[in-house]
Amino acid sequence: MEQPLAGNARQTVLVVDDTPDNLTLMSGLLKGLYTTKVAINGERALAIARAEPRPDLILLDVMMPGLDGYEVCRRLKGSEITADIPVIFLTARSQPEDEELGLGLGAVDYITKPISPPIVLARVRNHLLLKRAADFLRNQNALLEQEVARRTEEIARVQDTTILAMGSLAETRDNETGNHIRRTQHYVRALALRLRTHPRFAAELDDATIELLFKSAPLHDIGKVGIPDRILLKAGPLTAEEFEVMKTHTTLGRDAIASAERLLGSSNSFLRHAREIAHYHQEKWDGSGYPEGLAGDAIPVSARLMALADVYDALINRRCYKPAFSHEEAVRIIGEGRGRHFDPDMTDAFLAIAEEFRQIAARFADAHH
Repeated sequence: MEQPLAGNARQTVLVVDDTPDNLTLMSGLLKGLYTTKVAINGERALAIARAEPRPDLILLDVMMPGLDGYEVCRRLKGSEITADIPVIFLTARSQPEDEELGLGLGAVDYITKPISPPIVLARVRNHLLLKRAADFLRNQNALLEQEVARRTEEIARVQDTTILAMGSLAETRDNETGNHIRRTQHYVRALALRLRTHPRFAAELDDATIELLFKSAPLHDIGKVGIPDRILLKAGPLTAEEFEVMKTHTTLGRDAIASAERLLGSSNSFLRHAREIAHYHQEKWDGSGYPEGLAGDAIPVSARLMALADVYDALINRRCYKPAFSHEEAVRIIGEGRGRHFDPDMTDAFLAIAEEFRQIAARFADAHH
């Protein structure tokens, strides 16, 4: 004797037929094994299928007044909320082309009348087992997606916390610069967004990279934690010897970030852009910068973006060795550095959005301004 499926709640079968005797026959056959619902036409069948709780399987006649079974199946499969309900055609239409049409519409099986009760029960049982397995896998997949999203968010938080903690080290050593690291990260993002469709940069400046550049920018001067106070905090111009020591903050920063990457077990981690920025943001397009005298495209894109952002902010803010220049003067100086200090295309992008830089500077102005 056929046994109900093992599991939690009893599964529901919807029987659709315009002949009362057929509904009575099928309901009696399924009784005790499944919860049974009936519909005497296609419109009623669709209404039951769309309502909660939805049936787990539908036994569907083809020849009915109004909507025939084929049209009912077509609408079931065309709706997101009913597409996953398996449909078995139960019909007197026995030609091969009829079966081909029914299966082509998305039915899982096609049974011709007169029926064999054991065959009907076996096929219903098998397709309900498949439905239960499919539902389980679908639920597991949803849970897996949720877990991946949670883990991804957790990793992002770890990245943000790591970068913030490291960036704070540099900021606490050099309190003269105030909101400098916040302004520069916004400058870098604005410039990167402007350049993202440029042929020279489109392949590199995707959404994920721009977000990492924004997060990494505050680490550009992390190497200053290794510069002695007598030089870092000196209230006046540096001597040539002192400047040589100050220049080492680029390699000190690179080494600090590289050490963190070794702990993470990867030299291509989320800190890669931070390492490039810390090491190379003092390089110049014409090769006259430091620490390695790189020129042109040999300088990483991340460092070239930071070089322009860093210089703009240094120009418009007072330092112990210089007064603050106006925004207009800073724009003029950077424009003059096109092709010498700065990447020409990046300079052009800056000139196009210079007003955005001015607004960022105003939004994150230091308290004494």
